[in-house]
Amino acid sequence: MLMRTELSYDAPPADVFAMLSDPAFRERVCEAQHAASYDVSVDVAGAGLTVRVETEQNTSGLPSIAKRFVGETTTAIMTETWKDGSGGAVDISAPGKPTKVTGTVALREAGTGTIQTVELDAKVKVPLVGGKLEQLLVDTLQSAYAKEQQVGTAWLAGER
Repeated sequence: MLMRTELSYDAPPADVFAMLSDPAFRERVCEAQHAASYDVSVDVAGAGLTVRVETEQNTSGLPSIAKRFVGETTTAIMTETWKDGSGGAVDISAPGKPTKVTGTVALREAGTGTIQTVELDAKVKVPLVGGKLEQLLVDTLQSAYAKEQQVGTAWLAGER
């Protein structure tokens, strides 16, 4: 199932890229998303970087059909591999779960601000209910990116 979201920031692309490159920002996002635990790493390589965020989330709010597959908590590993400040690849996995999310992230100038575009393809390989679970996964990802934008807006306004 395809997902596209755009996050708008009132800052130039270089400032948004610097924010996305900061482990403290990524940790703040994990806290805002109510992660039970998290581990963030950022490895810079030339003009690019790799961001890895591993989170454990409580699944108490999920429908029972989803909880059968994910349990009481679930671990997600999100990796962004940026070629430079303009964009890169996104990979989200859940070890031991039949899910896979891949896609791209890009930054582009929009007036005096920046638009961060995230395009993902979410797959859940479960017979009969895979489509419903994919929709639930996409809804969860949309919510997570909305929370990231809230934190990012505050971060760029100096709330650190």
